[in-house]
Formats: sequence, C-alpha cells, structure tokens
Amino acid sequence: MASNLETLVIGFDLGGTNMTAGLVDGRLEVFDSVRMKTPAASQSHLLAGILSMVRDLSTRAPAPVASVGFGIPSMIDQKRGRAIMSVNVPLADFDFVDFMTGELELPVFIDNDANLAALAEMRAGAAKGARQVIMITMGTGIGGGIIIDGQIYRGAVGSAAELGHMVIDANGPRCQGACENYGCFETMASGTALARYAAETAGEQPDSTLGQAAAAGDNLDGALLSRLAEEGDPAALAVYKKIGFYTGVGMTSLVNIFNPEVFVVGGGLIRAGEMILGPARQILLSRGLRPNRDIVKVVPAAFGPDAGMLGAACLALDGLSDKAKNIQ
Repeated sequence: MASNLETLVIGFDLGGTNMTAGLVDGRLEVFDSVRMKTPAASQSHLLAGILSMVRDLSTRAPAPVASVGFGIPSMIDQKRGRAIMSVNVPLADFDFVDFMTGELELPVFIDNDANLAALAEMRAGAAKGARQVIMITMGTGIGGGIIIDGQIYRGAVGSAAELGHMVIDANGPRCQGACENYGCFETMASGTALARYAAETAGEQPDSTLGQAAAAGDNLDGALLSRLAEEGDPAALAVYKKIGFYTGVGMTSLVNIFNPEVFVVGGGLIRAGEMILGPARQILLSRGLRPNRDIVKVVPAAFGPDAGMLGAACLALDGLSDKAKNIQ
C-alpha cells in the first residue's frame, strides 16, 4: 500500500525498443510497474499499447491516479502538447496531450524522455545537488537532456537538447529512422551503432569468439557483446572501445559548450559500464578544454533504465503542483 496515496501518479517512459510505466508517489517510491516492447507497426498500434499499459496500472492502483507524465523520444511543441516528429518511434504531427487527456480523463504532461531522465538524476540520482547537468541516454538511439540552473532547458518551443543528432562525423553513415543527417552522435555511439560495429568487427576477425558467434548465427546484441568482453574476447572489447571513443568525442563538445558540473550517462547500453566510460573519459581528458574537462564528473545514471520513468513521474507531480498554484 502506498504511503502517500493522494499523490499517486504514473510516469511513462517511451523508448525506441521498450516502454515502461510506473505507479509512483510523491517521494518517488515505485509501487508497481509494467513494461513491454514498443509497438513499431504504426502510430495507432503505439498509442493503443500506451493506453493499455496506463489503464492496467490505474486499475491496480490502491488509490486514484492523480496525473500521468509521459517521456517521449520526440521533438515536442511544449506549448501545444504536440509531438512534432520522432526518429525511432512512429509518432509525428500528433496532439499527444489532447489525445491522452481525452482518453484517460486525467491531467497529462509531456516532455522529451531524455529531459526527464536528466530531471530524475538531478532530483534524486547521480547528479543530486548539482544545478548544471548534461545527460545522455544510450539505447536504440541517443537522447539528451540539459539542466541549466536547476531547470530543464527546452529551447524556444520545447524541442531543444536533441544531443543525439549533433554531428560528430560529417562523413559518417546516414542517421537512422526519420533523421536525414549523416554522422550523428547516435549513428556513431548508440546500441544500433554497437550492433553495426559488432558485425563489421566479426567479419574482420572471423577467428575471434565474436567472429565465431556471428558465423553461428548468434544475435550480436549488447548481452552477447558484454559477455564476450567480460570473458576477454579482444574483438568484443574493440567494439566497446570504439563506442567509448565516439561517446568521448560527443561528450567533449558538450562539456566544452555547457561547462556542466556533472555529465550523466544512462540508457540500456551503459550496462557495459567502464568498458564505455573508461575510453570516453580518456578522450574527454585529452581533447576537452580546461577548466571544463577538469571540473566535470562523468558518472553512470543512478536509476539505470528507470530514470526516464521516474523523471516522467516528477513531471506529473510538478504539473499537479503548478496547477494548484494557478488555482490559488
């Protein structure tokens, strides 16, 4: 039973591969959660899946849900509550807040998923106590969140901080999904890039354990790469070193520009830990500008894959508080 029933909210994190919803109270305690693969067939399938998860949690809640916060991997018009476009999910030109408010009959708030992950880490996680924070989330793509003076930086309409689409190799491969650019950060250092590098390296080193796994038809995903790297396979270690290199290149530009106190790295890919962060820190220290590179702390996210969901819950709680202030 929740300890603070009057403030039960649902935080929803929509990712390119998975989506998670959690029933959360005012102290960010999670009392229930659901998770499923992200429906990618169409926008209607995606919306149906989202509604099913929220309704399922609401039905199981020990008290009425007060609001729902959504973190979505989209360019957002914050003023109109509209998802303008998304790279890795089928969601575009859609009045998300109006639709969800009508379907759920609850107050609904949205923000970019990585913005909300950064918010959660600043409030209660790896960046607690800091007011200048950069966060990247490394999964299917790369999301970004910027905290300036303790507040999420959203830009003119709410679509700022698309850090994954900062170009770090002008001659790099075409970006994925709806992005028409080349050599974006997420093209060079995401989970999608990891799979591409694994296939390339397996072909170049067929006698390695990674090469043998590829020849056997194994799925060259993060779970396999992590296991092989931990067992010392040079090919798998080389793949992570390459991801770490490009992570460091992107990180260096962001640290030079924003001079954050803390740089948080989250998302499913960061389960590899120092296999990525070690090389990334080396690049930052060798290429970054002083004093920025010496001041910043580079840390893994404290909340792991739950950061986006908890941040969405923070958004839902903040939205209720703002509504109450406006009524007064």
